Amino acid sequence: MSQVATETAAPQPITIRLQNGQILEIESNESTEAESIPIIDVARIYSEKLEDRQAVAEEIREACHRIGFFYVINHGLNPKDQNGVFEQAKRFFGQPTEKKLQVDTALVPNEYVGYHPMKHYNRNERKHHDLSEAFNLAYSAEQDPENESNDPGTSIWPELPGFKEVMYAYHTPMLQFARKMTKIFALALHLPEDYFDEYIKRPEAGMRILHYPQQEHSVDDQNGIGAHTDFECFTIVNQDMSGGLEVLGKSGKWIKAKPVPDSFVINIADCFMRQTNDFFVSTVHRVINKSGRERYSIPFFYGLDRKMPLDPIPTCVSEENPMKYPVMTAGEYYLWRAKKAKEGY
Repeated sequence: MSQVATETAAPQPITIRLQNGQILEIESNESTEAESIPIIDVARIYSEKLEDRQAVAEEIREACHRIGFFYVINHGLNPKDQNGVFEQAKRFFGQPTEKKLQVDTALVPNEYVGYHPMKHYNRNERKHHDLSEAFNLAYSAEQDPENESNDPGTSIWPELPGFKEVMYAYHTPMLQFARKMTKIFALALHLPEDYFDEYIKRPEAGMRILHYPQQEHSVDDQNGIGAHTDFECFTIVNQDMSGGLEVLGKSGKWIKAKPVPDSFVINIADCFMRQTNDFFVSTVHRVINKSGRERYSIPFFYGLDRKMPLDPIPTCVSEENPMKYPVMTAGEYYLWRAKKAKEGY
């Protein structure tokens, strides 16, 4: 009597095509809590002692090089401001679709502002479109205490009394915090603290409110927002306690970025990755909302003045490690990525 050995076929890798041109292969769409994301106390960034600020910068340097994601606590921002934005997000997204479409992002073809409708995008070509909707606002010089211009920016606004005011009541202190963090990033790259000052006099500083309903479909068939990287230098994410944010680790496995009370999540974005010649990691991330409730988040996207070139950081290039990317302006890169994002790629 003969025995026939049976072999189980190895699972086929899953291919993910990103908007920045990367093509990745992963083993599974399932996520894990096995790996941790650093939690960094940033209270010392406000210290008058350079050595205190450098100590925080070294922690950030390690996190940005290893995973490109970290939480910050003791950031100094007022919780009342963020609570107001979450309330306004529920108010805006609770409107009828025809009201939200009065500020459809299609009205501003070359900018990533306005309303992005529910299930409008399918970033990873899943069976069902991404289950989320968003509203984006842009940097406004007239709302920037360090800019004397009265330029209102490119944002378009819904007819909701108080909505714009609450958005900028949060955006302005976030802008100041982001400028402070830029100095810490300079120290993390072993540069003078003021290295980026000329780059951020008129920064790319957009903000987004997002609404994710509970997902019923499997992670293989649908995302809340598909796997992607961000455009700019870094993103500061304020998320509610629903969970759902996931990071693709170097192991090729999805890691749950569980909410930490009173924290922000900061992730490196593509412009910083390019400038640092891949020393900082622009990590792929996504959202899967299986919490059983509505999820809301407020990402703040921070980058360089559009006129500034994405020159290589001098501490990140050498004869043995030449620059990997062609130099273009921050604006050229931003507009290219914004166009691809709005097309749903």
